[in-house]
Amino acid sequence: MILINGESKEHIDITDRGFQYGDGLFETIEVSAGHAVFLQRHLDRLHLGCLRLHIPFPGAELISLEAEKLCCSMRSNRAVLKIIITRGSGGRGYRQPDVIRATRVLSLHPYPDYPQNYSEQGIVARFCATQLGLNPALAGMKHLNRLEQVMARLEWTDAAIQEGLMLDINNHVIEGTMTNLFYIKNNSLYTATLGQSGVAGIMRSIIMMLSAEQGLPVIEHLFTRDELLSADEVFVCNSIIGIWPIKQIATTQFSVGPITNKLKSWLDIFTRGSIQQ
Repeated sequence: MILINGESKEHIDITDRGFQYGDGLFETIEVSAGHAVFLQRHLDRLHLGCLRLHIPFPGAELISLEAEKLCCSMRSNRAVLKIIITRGSGGRGYRQPDVIRATRVLSLHPYPDYPQNYSEQGIVARFCATQLGLNPALAGMKHLNRLEQVMARLEWTDAAIQEGLMLDINNHVIEGTMTNLFYIKNNSLYTATLGQSGVAGIMRSIIMMLSAEQGLPVIEHLFTRDELLSADEVFVCNSIIGIWPIKQIATTQFSVGPITNKLKSWLDIFTRGSIQQ
């Protein structure tokens, strides 16, 4: 089922700036037992992104009601809710229309059938040749311009590799093609600072919050490929997969360590509490 500006339909105006220029934002949300998990956090990020892009925000209450309508139509226990906000339709050219009528699209999708062992035993990752450009004006946002990730994901077809890790043009490791990246070294948690590039994921922020609450030091910094490969533990995360430990990057092996398992446990408890609210 798809809702476009609240109406059940499947077609969008060809002049929409989301299609023409990628002029918009999106959120990808886990739905469990008819509940959009961490919906308010996703809406808060969407609102912030709209403010940064000067796109009128349709309002959290309206989007929540439409999300609830979609989630009630579920035929399975788990699904994925996608929310897209664009600047709406406008004429040819980059100049926005004098009156902006934002387009909102909510759609429900099947939950991906990932093997359970990705979460329990870890995944294999590789470094991508495609690099992330630097742009502080857009850094952190989940905007619709994702060509860097598309190009990076084209680099491999081997089913034995589950994720690609992306560096910026200064050769700092930033994130995965679809995930945020963390590593553990000497009982501290590290992740890339996202002031110049990358997506500030909802799951990333929750993991950092839980770690701080549990007394696990969290350090955001710029790090190299060699620093990552010398880590004690490595994992990736996003709102759909939760946490996937990394067991191998290129030829370097890692164990699914005790801190990663603790983080998974903390996250499971926190997520269950959110669903039950």
